[in-house]
Amino acid sequence: MEETLDFAARAHAGKPQLALALRLIQNTGVKKRHIVQPIEKTLHHPGFAERNRIYEIESKKRTPPVIEQALANAELRARDIDAIIYVSCTGFLMPSLTAWLINNLGFRSDTRQIPIAQLGCAAGGAAINRAHDFCAAHPGSNVLIVSCELCSLCYQPDADDIGSLLSDGLFGDAVAAAVVRGEGGVGIDLERNASYLIPGTEDWISYAVRDTGFHFQLDRRVPGTMEPLAPVLRELAKDHSWDAGKLDFYIIHAGGPRILDDLAKFLEVDREVFRHSWSTLHEYGNIASAVVLEAARRLFEEDTPAPGATGLIAGFGPGITAEMALGTWAADVPQTVA
Repeated sequence: MEETLDFAARAHAGKPQLALALRLIQNTGVKKRHIVQPIEKTLHHPGFAERNRIYEIESKKRTPPVIEQALANAELRARDIDAIIYVSCTGFLMPSLTAWLINNLGFRSDTRQIPIAQLGCAAGGAAINRAHDFCAAHPGSNVLIVSCELCSLCYQPDADDIGSLLSDGLFGDAVAAAVVRGEGGVGIDLERNASYLIPGTEDWISYAVRDTGFHFQLDRRVPGTMEPLAPVLRELAKDHSWDAGKLDFYIIHAGGPRILDDLAKFLEVDREVFRHSWSTLHEYGNIASAVVLEAARRLFEEDTPAPGATGLIAGFGPGITAEMALGTWAADVPQTVA
């Protein structure tokens, strides 16, 4: 955070909105972030083509060890995977990175490829839901989810509006992976999923694609979106005979401190129930689609629930879109497990 504030102050010295931007950045709750290049290089813009080249190099370098760990955690081999869902909104490859992964990491040639590129931060939740759907449609299948978000490659040095400066102090880079097993394993037994789009909000979070690449655009109304989304989460849980305010664990997208604080308020829960999301925000920043996967890792490693514990997964992103799932904690039983 100290480096971010220092660089922002020097890069935008004399700008009338700088003082407000620095205060907003300080209030993000982000203490540390990780980026794939030194910050000096991040502040330099070599052009869209070069940035996308860096994205390709870094994604191919950083995804394999994360995938290997995810497979080991799930006690599976690459050949056991039936579909790969790859989510990213910070670079573009065609064919998708899924093709490179299949060719280089030992996956079968008939592995299904499901790239998701335009759901932004909601894509982590969407990937879990689509994996759940795939396993339901193809019993016994296993799905690998891979998220690669190199948000620093979207930094625009010349953009000095409040939204741009705030996002420059909020987003971090991350690579994450998880496996959804059709049978057996330990983790969240996925039982129900849903999507919801708040009508008339498609321009609240967006990219303007220009010669210099992706320009992130954030409407000031975005932090207030938990008020209309909390009832949707409540209704989803109610349809499952659960109370959204009385679950045992919560895996929530850490879009920013107000998102988490407001959702706690509207669900009438203590903000501590979002501790894994808060920790992710503090230590990595907003890492887009990787947030829910990182928060889930913390649930596995730091706070393992009792068998049968009930929980909620929710990712939020452009649209404004919510991708939601309900599940119970399972231990080595033949069910659909993430």
